[in-house]
Formats: sequence, structure tokens, C-alpha cells
Amino acid sequence: MTLTLTLAQARTIIDTALAQLRGDNAPALAVVVLDAGAHPVAFAREDGASLFRFDIARAKATGALGMGADTRVIAGRAANNPAFFQSVVAVTGGQLALSPGGVLIRELEGAVIGAVGISGDTGDCDEACAIAGILAAGLTHGDAK
Repeated sequence: MTLTLTLAQARTIIDTALAQLRGDNAPALAVVVLDAGAHPVAFAREDGASLFRFDIARAKATGALGMGADTRVIAGRAANNPAFFQSVVAVTGGQLALSPGGVLIRELEGAVIGAVGISGDTGDCDEACAIAGILAAGLTHGDAK
């Protein structure tokens, strides 16, 4: 059992996510992989990605870690309680993006070891590519245990 996200795993997550996104003809995007303490392990920003892509990707990954859930789940909760989640975004200095694409990374026994955030396409596409990367790295994601 490993409780540390390695650079090799982070690079696999990024490379796989980017390859899937290219296959889906997605626009240029950014992918960030954070460890469990929200420290960057690896990051890639494709040529032509817009200015805020890194910031949004990081807010997705940090938000997933900070709230303990994938951003798809958090966005659903926010729809039912917008004032609270607007407050969370404000008090965290924008470290939460309320859109799918922030996915918790778990080792196979279920412990959270990080998160990946992707920004550039639809939230559904961003999330699917994040999950593909996590699985390719031999890890699991979200609420899976």
C-alpha cells in the first residue's frame, strides 16, 4: 500500500488524460495533479490553452481535496445551497470550482492520496479524462474504495 502519489503516477495521469482529450478533439487544456496536501506534483498546459485554465484546474483539484468529494458531487450540493458554496469559494480565495473535472485520487485500499483537476472542455469531458488517467496509473478515484 502506498500513501504517496509519485511523480511517475502523476505523469501517467496527465499523459493519459491528454491523449484521451486529443482523441476526443477537445480544445487546449490544463491538467494538474496534487498530492493529499494540495501540493502540485505535476502540471501540463497545452499550447493555446487560455489564461485561466491552470487556475481553474487547480481550483477543481483543490476543491475536491478540501471538500472531500469530486467536484461533480460538490456542484450538485451547491445547486441546493448556493449561498453556502459561494461563501466557501470566497473564504478559500477561489480554491473551489463548482464544475466536474476535479477528481479525488485514491490508492487501491481507499485512502485519498491526491486529486486531479482538468479544465478546457465540458466538465463531463474533463472528468472522464481525469478518471482515465487515474485508472491508467493503477489507482482508483472518487468514492470508490
